[in-house]
Amino acid sequence: MDKSFITREIQPCIERAMDSFPVLTLTGPRQSGKTTLIRQMWPSLPYYSMEDLDIKELAAKDPRGFLTRHEHGMILDEVHHSPQILSYLMGIVDRDRSRRFILSGSSQFAVLSNITQSLAGRTAVFNLLPLSISEIGSLLPLGVDNLLFSGLYPAVHAKLSEPEFLYPAYLRTYVERDVRDLLRIGDLLQFTTFLRLCAGRIGSLFVASELANEVGVSPNSIASWLSVLEASYIIFRLPPYHENSRKRLTKSHKIYFVDTGLAAHLLEIDSPTAMCHDKMRGPLLENLVVAEAFKWRLNRGLDSNLSFYRDSNGNEIDLILRHRDELTAIEIKSSQTYNTYFEKALRKLPDWTRMAIRRRAVVYTGDDELSNGEIEIVNWRNVGRLFS
Repeated sequence: MDKSFITREIQPCIERAMDSFPVLTLTGPRQSGKTTLIRQMWPSLPYYSMEDLDIKELAAKDPRGFLTRHEHGMILDEVHHSPQILSYLMGIVDRDRSRRFILSGSSQFAVLSNITQSLAGRTAVFNLLPLSISEIGSLLPLGVDNLLFSGLYPAVHAKLSEPEFLYPAYLRTYVERDVRDLLRIGDLLQFTTFLRLCAGRIGSLFVASELANEVGVSPNSIASWLSVLEASYIIFRLPPYHENSRKRLTKSHKIYFVDTGLAAHLLEIDSPTAMCHDKMRGPLLENLVVAEAFKWRLNRGLDSNLSFYRDSNGNEIDLILRHRDELTAIEIKSSQTYNTYFEKALRKLPDWTRMAIRRRAVVYTGDDELSNGEIEIVNWRNVGRLFS
């Protein structure tokens, strides 16, 4: 099946935004489907990749002429390679809002920093991550171990690439291109070691000084590298839940990978069978569910409302979603067999917070779904219904 037939949940949100903005900006990791989506949505607009050196040179020599060469606008892919044209684009759309410009880029820092300066108020910005479970639909592989290993990049599920080939190549390309663009790292082996250590800390509190000691660099370098991983859509941080109370809550973030397939490669998990027995299977399932919640928000043009709960007594809940003055709390377990012990923290949550509890749920890998009193028991495939 060709990936052009994979419908993306973000599309209706983008279509609504285009009624109000002359420019649309779509960012996200490489190979998340940005180019496919925008070319599907605007098939009549001329397409230019700013990674093409000839196109980049043409735009640099005569930016106004380049941007106005087509009456109805154009698609500018990987626009962060030609940031100087954004200033000229501002004047063009201010004079003629009938032209439609679609911008995309895979470097969050480079794209957004230039857009903030040049196109503030003139563009809607969206983030497209790899596929969600609901977007895959009938292409969803059998078994959670297959999905954790395969990840959710479109090329895998469209049968255009195999995980064994995609993720090693993705990592090499990322290190060789994006990192060299954003950081001047003398020892790329150190950075790769840092990446692997991050994968081993999925779902754990992130302490920069610990990684600094293991990698052999300063805590400031670790903080800088982590920012680059975020800007390149490799990882995202989950903040701790907090409220105005005297209860001592942790201040450290947790880190998760945008895609479990890349994390599995960094962890040297080489097959679904190996995934089934690996000690990181539980954290990777947690990663999958948290990333699904993150995608659900971004696909609807919403900011993240996600956090986790942890206090000084070690009480912890994997995922908290805040809806104004209400909370949805989710525990994530990799077991196929349900145990009422999974509910322990969820049942105590009303004693730990002054917020109203909207929903409480346990997500696990078993097939039976039911409501155990006030707590929902949900199979991982159906986790999306908890986020609304």
